[in-house]
Amino acid sequence: MSSAEPISVLVFSRTVAYRHDSIPASIKALEDLAATSLTTSQPFGTTATEDPTIFTPSGLSQFRVIILLQCSGKFLDSSQLEALKGFVHSGGGVIGLHCASFAMESSEWYGRLIGGVFKDHPEPQMAKIRPVVNNMDHPLLTVIKRPQYESEGKKTMFGVTTDKEWEWDWFDEYYNFKTNPWDNPHLQILLAVNEETYTGGTHGERHPLAWAQEFEGGRSFYTSLGHFSDAYLEDPGFMAFIYKAILWTARLDN
Repeated sequence: MSSAEPISVLVFSRTVAYRHDSIPASIKALEDLAATSLTTSQPFGTTATEDPTIFTPSGLSQFRVIILLQCSGKFLDSSQLEALKGFVHSGGGVIGLHCASFAMESSEWYGRLIGGVFKDHPEPQMAKIRPVVNNMDHPLLTVIKRPQYESEGKKTMFGVTTDKEWEWDWFDEYYNFKTNPWDNPHLQILLAVNEETYTGGTHGERHPLAWAQEFEGGRSFYTSLGHFSDAYLEDPGFMAFIYKAILWTARLDN
């Protein structure tokens, strides 16, 4: 067991609009990840709920990070949203997964917190995704390492065997956004999808899949990946990426 005190992470998965079938699997995966983290130097524990009454200043004060897990629609009322604002302003971290960009559309602040507002998506399909090379020094991308020498051959990225190129195959729902998050100078874009490898993308050569930002005293991370249960239950590389997001938003990335 780790000698460090585990940080507390709220896993909040309330849906008012579309509800993803992968929510139970992703909650279990996060609980398993938390259990595994107890043997590391940076452990965390989870509290999973869909009860919005926890969004009060006192209710949120017990947490270091909030994961908005596939939340949709107006999942918070005005006072609960104010509590989330206070949490962020006091240095809290927020992680948005997949459908979290399809939520709280009437709140301009929430859209800036997440970093993108969902517009639409084509049918799920295979495409090639890649890390953004210019941001490879970001702590979140340390789970993605390119082979340095020819003799290393192939290696695993997000559980997929890849060659020595940066791109690798991934099957998911690829979101288009109302405005391209890549145009937001406050965001560090971490992952992108190659629109030439699938149909239905609307952002051209700069189609982001994951990003991070310093935001009003706190930190936020978002990825549009994670529509299917397999990403959470069968891909330790993807969960390692989420673990890094937890540490980074909690300011434990050093």
